[in-house]
Amino acid sequence: METADGPSLARGPRTRVPDVPPNTSPIGDALDRAIINNLQGGFPVCEEPYREVASQLGTNAEELIRRLDALLESGTLSRFGPMYHAERLGGGLTLAAMQVPPDDFERVAAIVNAFPEVAHNYAREHVLNMWFVLATETPERIDQVIAAIERATGYPVHNMPKREEFFVGLRFEA
Repeated sequence: METADGPSLARGPRTRVPDVPPNTSPIGDALDRAIINNLQGGFPVCEEPYREVASQLGTNAEELIRRLDALLESGTLSRFGPMYHAERLGGGLTLAAMQVPPDDFERVAAIVNAFPEVAHNYAREHVLNMWFVLATETPERIDQVIAAIERATGYPVHNMPKREEFFVGLRFEA
């Protein structure tokens, strides 16, 4: 989502999506669903973007911000903020993965997540069970951050830079 100046609502990376029992939803009501569905398509770049979105949704800017904060705090949303194309800005971007023993996963996740270059980090059911994205100010910094993560955790990091980019346009209907 693109964003303009306004309250900072981005939260730190999360390692897991909260468990939700079948046939239940952590989303509060129709307005929460409308917020999620509407904001997946972008965010206005204007003087008062929250007011503009709120008016489209039949609420006010303060309520929109309050609900976004609540959705982030509850874990329903793991992130709200701009998506930057790091490479177009002269930076580096890569997908990385690690094989971490289950009994050491939380410790390693905390170390990895402490790096400001880690965009998000997810547990996977795979031999490589920790996957994260690194976004750096320069392409050369990728190797430096990977080496630092390896030193800090004691585990190798598999660097998987993209070879070709595809736009999927993934959306999740709430």
